[in-house]
Amino acid sequence: MTTKHPITECIETQLQGYLDDLKGTAPNDIYQMVLAVVEKPMLELVMQHAKQNQSLAAHYLGMNRNTLHKKLLEHQLLK
Repeated sequence: MTTKHPITECIETQLQGYLDDLKGTAPNDIYQMVLAVVEKPMLELVMQHAKQNQSLAAHYLGMNRNTLHKKLLEHQLLK
């Protein structure tokens, strides 16, 4: 039996609640909505963990430093 990661369970529960709340109305832009609510806090926490070192944070995230920089700008997380 495969166990789900707690983050997966949390996202599934919240997304199911969102879909249930629509009461039959067609959802719109779910992908972008989920990315927006997950990406920003993830970037904030990883940057804190990396002590604001973008190169280290990019390594932790498994992405290019330039990509991280672009995402930090998009989410207005640069000081």
